[in-house]
Formats: sequence, C-alpha cells, structure tokens
Amino acid sequence: MRSEPLRSRTGRGVSIAVIDSGAHPNHPHLGLLADGVAFTPDGRKHDDLTDRLGHGTAVTAAIQEKAPGARVHVARVFHDELATSARTLAKAIDWAAERGCRLANLSLGTPRRSRMEVLQPAVERAARAGTLVIAAYSHEGELQLPGSLPGALGVCLDWDLPRHSVRIGRRDGRRVLYASGYPRPIPGVPPTRNLNGISFAVANATGIAALALDLLPQAHGRADALAALESLAPVR
Repeated sequence: MRSEPLRSRTGRGVSIAVIDSGAHPNHPHLGLLADGVAFTPDGRKHDDLTDRLGHGTAVTAAIQEKAPGARVHVARVFHDELATSARTLAKAIDWAAERGCRLANLSLGTPRRSRMEVLQPAVERAARAGTLVIAAYSHEGELQLPGSLPGALGVCLDWDLPRHSVRIGRRDGRRVLYASGYPRPIPGVPPTRNLNGISFAVANATGIAALALDLLPQAHGRADALAALESLAPVR
C-alpha cells in the first residue's frame, strides 16, 4: 500500500519530462505544463505539442493525478503513430537532462538490442546530470530498451495493485518497480475499455516516485530512488 508520509506530498519541487506523443494542454485531466518541445523524424525541433494520438495526454494525466505539484515538461516524439527512432529518443532524453528534470517518463520501449548503442549512452548522460529514466522493463515477455538498461529504472505490470501504489520486486536479478496498468479513470468508461497496459504502469510508477523525491529531495539516481521508495514502504 502507499505509505502515510507520501499522502501529504504532491511532487512539489520535482521536474518530470514526459517523452511521448505530446499533450492536450486544455484537457480537463491535465494541470499546468511547464514547457515542451517536439522532435521530428528528420532531426528538427519545433513547439507544436498537439497530441494526435491521445497516449501522451493520458500518460501525463496519470502522472499528474499522483503528483499534481510536480513540474511537467513535454517532449513529443510520436506524431502520427506510436513509433519513433532510437536517435530521437536519445535527443529527448538529453533534452530532459538539460532541463534539469529529475525524472524522465518513457511509457514505451523496444526489444531491439541493436538500439542499445544509442540508448545506453543517453541513459548514462542523463544519470550523470541527475535525471532518472523510468521506462518499461519488459512487455509480453520481452526485455525492453531503455527500461532494462543499467541506470534506468524498469517498470513491470501488476494488475492487482491499486493505481496509487507500487511494489519493489526482482526480475532477472535486478530490482524493478511493479505498478498497475490502469490510467486515470474516465467517468462512464470501464477500465478495460480505456487505454491501459505497461505504458500506464510506467506513468503510475513515475508519479509515485515523484512523491518520494518530494519527501526525500536528497535522493539521487536509480539506487537512491529505490531506497527512498523502500524506506517509505509504499510496497506490499
């Protein structure tokens, strides 16, 4: 269950980059967005954060539901489909680190190990800058990048967990977070008919991690974030 000390926290003072399909700033489930950038497949940048897919908006809503006091920075890497390149992801991770974000939420992943040569250095650069990458550890039995890379905090699905809780477990000898795959509810829409899955397990975990960093601002990096969550016992 979620620990009592976290119930009074909002994520204040914690900056989070949401690397996804953008966000609808006027969506009723979204709070204020600090700023954002869009990365195009040809390497250009612009400021159109329009979310044509809805995925990034739902992910951001799940994070802000748990950490409404956090500053959210949006990096749009998906445009007309939920697909992008490893180099674009690396640029977005670098951008998050340059912004001073403590957490970078990547509700995505690729099983292609050939992408490691681009993504691993990006995760390492982010870690040196104080930005923790939180991403899917596995999906349908396959390890995912960047969530399974050293330095990243991987997230796995646990459908039995409440949306406001996480638990710490082990996969392949590594500590990972388990979280619910359900997003913020939409009135009148059954949870199974709404977007759901590993993307929202990552978002739910990021929101709760932001609360832990709010309470323990000295925590730094993957090991400290896990230790902070463990010490506060938001696990079951």
